[in-house]
Amino acid sequence: MPILKQGSSGPDVKDLQQKLKDLGFDPNGIDGNFGSGTKAAVVAFQQSKGLQADGIAGPATLAALQAATAGTPTGGGAVSGSATTATGAGAAPPSAPGLNLAALAGKVPDAVIAQIPEAAATFAITTNLRLAHFLAQCALESTNFTAVVENLNYSAQRLLQVFPKYFRNVDVNVYARNPRRIGNRVYANRMGNGDEASGDGYEFRGRGYIQLTGKNNYQAFSGFIGEDCVANPDLVATTYPLASAAFFFNANNIWAICDRGADDATVTAVTKRVNGGTQGLAERIQNFKKFIQALG
Repeated sequence: MPILKQGSSGPDVKDLQQKLKDLGFDPNGIDGNFGSGTKAAVVAFQQSKGLQADGIAGPATLAALQAATAGTPTGGGAVSGSATTATGAGAAPPSAPGLNLAALAGKVPDAVIAQIPEAAATFAITTNLRLAHFLAQCALESTNFTAVVENLNYSAQRLLQVFPKYFRNVDVNVYARNPRRIGNRVYANRMGNGDEASGDGYEFRGRGYIQLTGKNNYQAFSGFIGEDCVANPDLVATTYPLASAAFFFNANNIWAICDRGADDATVTAVTKRVNGGTQGLAERIQNFKKFIQALG
């Protein structure tokens, strides 16, 4: 699925403009050129669906747009208030072969559900079992899909609890409540990052639903997705929060663990691969049971 943004052109942009117009979001012409009018229409559509309103038509936006226009005649003008939308009454939810996405309504935000078909097709989320394990981990790591950027705003006391080895023999108060300095220190000289002075630690801090972290990981994800997330790391949070999490599962062969079953031992094994330990295990197990019961 392409990434369409201001400056893009071609048939994909023309199709985007037609869909926006059909839904009543005027792109100021259907000419195949993504200009300021098209961007404004994309922003308005994103706001109507609770998506990140950045004016970029990425996987989540395009999936929501496709769902919203399903069954809508192309070129038919603005859609009335009773027309099918991605989240409204009578909506046709996004779908993916073998996955019961309709069962997630009310349990997972619509904006997240809209991203699942593309992520599933790209990263081998082929069964409801895999999806339940995946969503259980994402929900915990992102505080129920509300956090897409790592929070590094720690007090001095909390820094010594969370990152004790990085603050030995230094004045921790110099770093307290300073997320940029904290990130630059705790992530320095690892995962492809430069030293503390390079600024890489904060630049490539955790983003997405499973906190993609470190320059090497951003580079690897960029190569896979075909978008330069090293030059623009915020894309991981705004455009690829779910895809980056699925990339992590795929790159670390976590799907094979998911396939073992629906018991607590399997959730624990998945958790250890994701978290490096068992932090929040009880909630991850609870999340998994909720999702697997819904998905069937």
